[in-house]
Amino acid sequence: MGSGITQRAARIFASSALSLSLRVGLALGLALALSGCDAQREARLQPGQATEQEVLREFGTPVTIRVQPDGLRRLEFSAQPEGSTNHVATIGTDGRLVQLRQLLQPESFAQIRPGMTVEQVREQLGPPALKEAYALKKEEVWDWRWQDGPTRRIFRVSFDFDGRVLSAAAMDDPRDLHR
Repeated sequence: MGSGITQRAARIFASSALSLSLRVGLALGLALALSGCDAQREARLQPGQATEQEVLREFGTPVTIRVQPDGLRRLEFSAQPEGSTNHVATIGTDGRLVQLRQLLQPESFAQIRPGMTVEQVREQLGPPALKEAYALKKEEVWDWRWQDGPTRRIFRVSFDFDGRVLSAAAMDDPRDLHR
């Protein structure tokens, strides 16, 4: 999807002349259109055929690159804090795509359990949209924004100050509660 389209959509969206309900509708439409772009990008990248350069051309600069002990490279691409995706591309030692996954989905959330470390959660879900510390409760809360069909959602994980999961839950995005 061209950046000119998203820039125009942002200008229209920001226009104070638009009613709140029209702005919410436009935002949902834009989110669905952009998620369609992700599906198109994913379809163009076939494991075993696509090169690392083709992955970078489709997704841009990774937020994190991790080299694993077996030589595989893990490239993380995040649309957080306002987007609804975190992709990870695994690149083989031959420079070709081994696997491409969208991390923010119910199957990934179901893997999060009390006692897991911050690093384990970060590996499973990618970078969060928001981190907030609550000193009095001795907790830190991380949120990921994701899309469940047309519904914008939040997946929230609470950690103790030792970096262990206390709880995790999915909820509707509070920004949509005032429609």
